[in-house]
Order: sequence, then C-alpha cells, then structure tokens
Amino acid sequence: MADLELERIVDKLPAGFADLEADAMADGHRQMTRLAAELTETPGIFHAAYACYLGGRLAGIGAMTDEPAPTGQPTWRMRRFYVHRDFRRRNAAYAIAMALLQDAAGRVSTMTVHAGNQAAAQFWEAIGFSRVTGLTWSHQRTMLETTARR
Repeated sequence: MADLELERIVDKLPAGFADLEADAMADGHRQMTRLAAELTETPGIFHAAYACYLGGRLAGIGAMTDEPAPTGQPTWRMRRFYVHRDFRRRNAAYAIAMALLQDAAGRVSTMTVHAGNQAAAQFWEAIGFSRVTGLTWSHQRTMLETTARR
C-alpha cells in the first residue's frame, strides 16, 4: 500500500475524475456523475469525501451524507463510492471506507450503505457492516461512542 494516497475532497473534483467517471459509466454506474453534480450544486451535503490514488492515478472515491431515510438516531450513509475497475482488489475501497468511518466515529450511532451488487455486499460485510432487510439501505454498521455532534 506504499503507493496508495488519500486526499480529502473539499470543493472540487480531484485530478483524474473524468477517467473514473467514464469507467463508472462503462460499468453501468452513475454515482460519479451524481457526485459531480452534487459537489457543484449542494456541496454542503457531504460530511466527508475522499479520493484514493494508486501510483498517482485516481483509483476511487467515496463520500458520506446524512442518511436520507428517517432513523430516530444520528445516522450517516456511505455513498458515491466507486473504485475504477483497474484498481479493484488493491485496498483502495478499504482505505476510503476506513477514512470515512474514522471521520464518522463519535459523531453518529449508525452508518448505512446500499450495496448495489453481491460483490459490494461482500465488501461491506467484510469490513463490519451487517446485512439488513426492509430498510432503504442494505447494510449498516453500529458505531461506538456516539456524541451525536454534526
């Protein structure tokens, strides 16, 4: 993981975004196109977003927002999560997810995610998310020591 670098996304898309967005579209996913629009139109919805670089190339992005469904407790959702097909299975998704979870620690009681396919479900389960049914998200992870600040 020596050539892996994380960069916090604040107010602009990271270098290499067009290639990541094109790969996502070719892979049948629109979350990078949505991310680009949201960063332009409503950047304040993101509690955090990270870009991961491998060997200097943008390998993936992940972000988190408030959980849009009512929950009755402080809950955030991992979203706009995508790793370029050329960089999968090289710890990019893990590094992004761990950075986001670290940012959320002590701030919310639950993290949610909607896994779009079985491979994504297996990833989320491998890092401590549990499968749920009957909710608008597919997996959740209970966070320890919540102070519920925003």
